[in-house]
Amino acid sequence: MQAVLDTILMYAKNPAATAAFYSQFFGFETSGEMVEGLIELNAPGSGASILIHQAAKSVKLGQVGVKLMFSVEDVDVFKEESAQRGLVFGSTHQANGYAFANVKDPDGNSVAVSSRAYRAG
Repeated sequence: MQAVLDTILMYAKNPAATAAFYSQFFGFETSGEMVEGLIELNAPGSGASILIHQAAKSVKLGQVGVKLMFSVEDVDVFKEESAQRGLVFGSTHQANGYAFANVKDPDGNSVAVSSRAYRAG
């Protein structure tokens, strides 16, 4: 039996704000409605869905154990478009044939955009 990663569950202090962040800046579709304790976000086109769950007060958020990485063809163009909508990424870093940049979501979770999936060869 094959296992396929198709959903990421994230804990948030303010689920509505976190859902709005991924909807506004990364194009996820959502009603924003909390159903069974979760707000569901569906990826535009293809990709994993995100479920946002209310974090317990004891949950410490914003650690670097997990980073969401979104593939974009041109990191700098995506950064410019995001900045026009109010999301400012850090510096663009060059790696082995690709670029990436980082930002934090409303809960302090690490998020990156990367052109790694589009690199030549």
